[in-house]
Amino acid sequence: MGPAFAAGCTMIVKPAQETPLTMLLLAKLMGEAGLPKGVLSVLPTSSPGPVSEALINDGRLRKLTFTGSTGVGKALVKQSADKLLRTSMELGGNAPFVVFDDADVD
Repeated sequence: MGPAFAAGCTMIVKPAQETPLTMLLLAKLMGEAGLPKGVLSVLPTSSPGPVSEALINDGRLRKLTFTGSTGVGKALVKQSADKLLRTSMELGGNAPFVVFDDADVD
């Protein structure tokens, strides 16, 4: 999201089905911090396939960025190929983080 904001782009974020509230809260906080309406749209859904396909086929879409499984990433790249969309994929990795000894984990 940072590079898109820095470039002055608008974006639609389809959060993971398991964690939509996290993205909705982030969008709310960004709005409270002054992000203009319409710059960030959050699109939670329980039907990601049809929603993603509709977005990919919308002529206004210029770039697709995805973080998730390799299988879904491959499917999205295939769908994007006919439209010659620019894509960025972060696939099949881990999300490591550091927890220091003095962290309050409770």
